[in-house]
Amino acid sequence: MFEVGFSEICMVALVALLVIGPEKLPKVARMAGFWLAKSKRMLAAVKQEIHEEFQAEELRQSLKNKTGINEFQKLVDDTAKDLRDIKHSITQQPDSEPVTSKNHGQDERR
Repeated sequence: MFEVGFSEICMVALVALLVIGPEKLPKVARMAGFWLAKSKRMLAAVKQEIHEEFQAEELRQSLKNKTGINEFQKLVDDTAKDLRDIKHSITQQPDSEPVTSKNHGQDERR
């Protein structure tokens, strides 16, 4: 992210030594390290929480899609059952007199 080379770090250390002084510099460096480490831990925790939330959302979407597939399968099964029932009822009906084209034509003329 930040491209800081060795020469820039040395320059910052030299300026800090001149501004803060040699007595307070170790204490300030420790505090800066402490806050830097704490901010890194907080950033890692936030990243982990975001990652877990994305995984939970993906799981919710997957379950939602699976529920939709199950509903579609139930609809297909119900339709197949209805078609079997219709076929069964058609085959069980007594055969009525077949309609011929000759009889059919006479019925229309009347």
